[in-house]
Parts: sequence; structure tokens; C-alpha cells
Amino acid sequence: QVQLVESGGGLVQPGGSLRLSCTASGFPFSNYDMNWFRQAPGNEREWVATISSIQTTYYRDSVKGRFTISRDNAKDTVYLQMNNLKPEDTAVYFCKFRRYGVEYWGKGTPVTVSS
Repeated sequence: QVQLVESGGGLVQPGGSLRLSCTASGFPFSNYDMNWFRQAPGNEREWVATISSIQTTYYRDSVKGRFTISRDNAKDTVYLQMNNLKPEDTAVYFCKFRRYGVEYWGKGTPVTVSS
């Protein structure tokens, strides 16, 4: 059974940092691209970052230089290191992957950036 479990969210002041984790099970993690998305209250879910199976990374413009996606295939875990956080980064963060045309999502971890 495929499962994605996010953790690491919380309340942080502007300029602070958080590291999110997404631990996967039920599929060969190292074979798949992994993604982080986020959804702010009242907004649509938006893509944040991707790391391919060969460690190539991609970011949305608004997080470039501040966020870093990485993966540890030995732990079946993808990370999102978030630095210099801004209030507009406040959202629930989800990890996602797709296999055979089917998308799998975790339940998300909330991040609040506020003073």
C-alpha cells in the first residue's frame, strides 16, 4: 500500500527556517520523481519543487534560492529545507508522486510564518 507521510511543519517567524520530511512506503521510492506542493488558505494547490530520480531539482521562482529539495533513497524520504521564510509561504505542504498515471498525495503538514 502506497503511503506518503509528511512531517516537520510548524510555526516560525519571518526569516526563520524549517525542514519538512516526507517518508514513503509501498513503492520503489528511488525510481520516482518526488514533488512538494503547497496550498494556502483560500488558494489553489501550487507546485513548489521537484527532485527527479536522478537528483535533478526544479523550483518555482518564488522559492528559488530559499528552498532546497533533497532525497535520501536509503530512508525513502524526500526533504524540503526552507530558509528565509516569508509570511506568503504560509500553507499546508504536501508531497506527491505519480505512478502509472495515478497521483499519490500525503495528508500534508502545516507551515505558518508569522511574528
